[in-house]
Amino acid sequence: MQISDEVLALKILSRLTPRDIASVGSVCRRLYELTKNEDLWRMVCQNAWGSETTRVLETVPGAKRLGWGRLARELTTLEAAAWRKLTVGGAVEPSRCNFSACAVGNRVVLFGGEGVNMQPMNDTFCVGPELHKSRMATCQSELSASWALGQGLLNDVFVLDLDAKHPTWREISSLAPPLPRSWHSSCTLDGTKLIVSGGCADSGVLLSDTFLLDLSMEKPIWREIPVAWTPPSRLGHTLSVYGGRKILMFGGLAKSGPLRFRSSDVFTMDLSEEEPCWRCVTGSGMPGAGNPGGIAPPPRLDHVAVSLPGGRILVFGGSVAGLHSASQLYILDPTEEKPTWRILNVPGRPPRFAWGHSTCVVEGPEL
Repeated sequence: MQISDEVLALKILSRLTPRDIASVGSVCRRLYELTKNEDLWRMVCQNAWGSETTRVLETVPGAKRLGWGRLARELTTLEAAAWRKLTVGGAVEPSRCNFSACAVGNRVVLFGGEGVNMQPMNDTFCVGPELHKSRMATCQSELSASWALGQGLLNDVFVLDLDAKHPTWREISSLAPPLPRSWHSSCTLDGTKLIVSGGCADSGVLLSDTFLLDLSMEKPIWREIPVAWTPPSRLGHTLSVYGGRKILMFGGLAKSGPLRFRSSDVFTMDLSEEEPCWRCVTGSGMPGAGNPGGIAPPPRLDHVAVSLPGGRILVFGGSVAGLHSASQLYILDPTEEKPTWRILNVPGRPPRFAWGHSTCVVEGPEL
């Protein structure tokens, strides 16, 4: 108790998690007053979620009014989460499914998809708070990279620079590309590295490989990530990045002997390790498998998964046996010693149809 308030806050409390700070504040009056310090809460949030997430949160309208303590509480408990339907001008025509979408700041970019009679599309749209929905050629925004790896069975890579006066798709010439495929999953690391996993080859065979392409290189080269063991081959699964350089694979239509089944298995890989390897979080009969507590999502494919601050993964929708559309939200924290699935009940009306869609996180607390 002889430690000064400044040392106690800056050297000790700032290293705790948001949940721990909330607990410390209930110990005594002195600690309660210390945990009301906004600078302390900002340091705690930055240590827990990273400097980039903290920077983005500072730009969210109303964040300063709420304060870091309230932001930490709402993002930890997700108590303020709610479904809200947005009405925007313009339209994406013709209607489509299986399109891709990514966030560029507080704008959403939509590319391609599958139209009526499985007609493939390669058009690009953008929507944002100060824009009506429009063709990308009229949209100016931050630098963004988008990849097309699935119109038919292709293995080409394209980039779109939204800072350009006249944005134009540019093909990236890369060496040693993976097999052409569809229904694969992908994610990005550090904004420059594309990771592709699994999918279905032209022969109909399901794949279990994982490749990385570093677009910051002058001459990008595809590199297969060598692992001693891979999860069962699959399509329609998701890859999510958490904890900086860790990836999490969930669900999909997986191969089991001569059969294919919807899956609810979870696998992780730490790409910062010298020799990355897949680890099984769930899945009967898998090496080191265990089943997390809580109520696991029903097996599914064609769902969406996004990363939240602190490394949690949110899963929504997908094709589930016996259900026309799965509308329940599930959340998993793979950083816990014993990961536990939790159902996230939020007010509001969820989307009527929840598969064949796409999702992304914009700058702010919205999906």
